[in-house]
Amino acid sequence: MEVKIYTDGSSKGNPGPGGYGTVLIYIDSNGKEHMKELSGGYKNTTNNRMELLAAIIGLEALKNPCDVTIYSDSQYLVRAFNDNWIDNWIKKGWKRSKSEPVKNIDLWKRILQASRPHNVTYQWVKGHAGHPLNERCDELATTAADGINLLDDEEGI
Repeated sequence: MEVKIYTDGSSKGNPGPGGYGTVLIYIDSNGKEHMKELSGGYKNTTNNRMELLAAIIGLEALKNPCDVTIYSDSQYLVRAFNDNWIDNWIKKGWKRSKSEPVKNIDLWKRILQASRPHNVTYQWVKGHAGHPLNERCDELATTAADGINLLDDEEGI
């Protein structure tokens, strides 16, 4: 099955700071398109963490192995995989340099775990108004984030 995941780590639909919206779009065996909205959010966190969480939630919602494309306006997320940053971090023991640890290590490990059964590709979406794919990501993720209940991120969730 082919699945498209649209994420937005700072979705307009969220009350308060941060939050995320994630939408899965998939085609069933009869060729019919379906959309599944997932939402949740965290206070006191960063946009990069939101993008990671949005992608993770989308991947973790899949029950069977799929071909997945994740659309995100986060270069931090997309380049980690497309430019092999993540491979280098793992080889260096999760450090960017000898003294600088990788931020959000818990989430990077979680996204790798969630990705394992799937064939995942990451597509960067230019994060500016007027770009059709960015507007689509924003529209879908905002829809998913409407009515969200925000949680505290004190424990680094």
